[in-house]
Amino acid sequence: MKGVLAVPAAVAGAILAGWYVHTAAERMKRLESRVNQVERDAARLGEEARRSAVELAGARQAASEAEDRAASAERLASESEASLRRAEAEARAAESGAAESRARLAQTADELRAIRERRQRELDRMREALGRIAPTRRTASGMVIELTNESFHFDFDKAVLRPENRELLSRIAGVLLASSGYRMFIYGHTDDIGDEAYNQQLSERRAEAVRSYLRRAGVPPEVMEMRGFGQSSPRDPARTSEARQKNRRVEIGVVDTVVKYEGTTGGEERAPASLVRP
Repeated sequence: MKGVLAVPAAVAGAILAGWYVHTAAERMKRLESRVNQVERDAARLGEEARRSAVELAGARQAASEAEDRAASAERLASESEASLRRAEAEARAAESGAAESRARLAQTADELRAIRERRQRELDRMREALGRIAPTRRTASGMVIELTNESFHFDFDKAVLRPENRELLSRIAGVLLASSGYRMFIYGHTDDIGDEAYNQQLSERRAEAVRSYLRRAGVPPEVMEMRGFGQSSPRDPARTSEARQKNRRVEIGVVDTVVKYEGTTGGEERAPASLVRP
């Protein structure tokens, strides 16, 4: 009886053990499944954490770059403001300088106008005084004294000053010596009788005779220039004796050297255009 009952007990124990084993296996499977899920979740969370770390690093880099750009913008704004202040100061200084320049220019213009007016009065006085001695006409830069046959006579084929010529030149020298600030151009001319080359030399001798006399009368030699034109510049192109008498002449150009008029360049005084003929 005891042997019969013992078998079922053993079977029952085996069955119970098998149940325990099966239950343990099931629990192990569930635990492994949970562990796998936890590992997957941990991996997912790790990947998300990595991505978040990368995004955070990118955000920090972007924030740093933004800060750098903001600092650069602030520096540029500060530099621009400083440049604007400098430009405004320079503009004010330039305007002040321009105002001073305009004032100086106006003052210079007034002074030049006063000088011109004084010189005009001086030239008018000279022309009036010389006009009582010989025919004299005003030009843009001075005047021209015409020593023509009516008041100043050279003998035919001669360059010798006659007594009345010397007297006339002495009076002209007296007017010139009472003045200043001028330069003289003495030009000799002949008629068309005779050889052209000879007439050229004759005109030069006549101009030199006038210059030499004025120099001896006290006119400074450095203010006088002379030139002969021969027969190339007649006052009257006719071939009559009257025309030829007009063409035997000396002209004296008096040019103002204080005020530079039209026709003067680089500080060089030019003879009145009416005296310079080809």
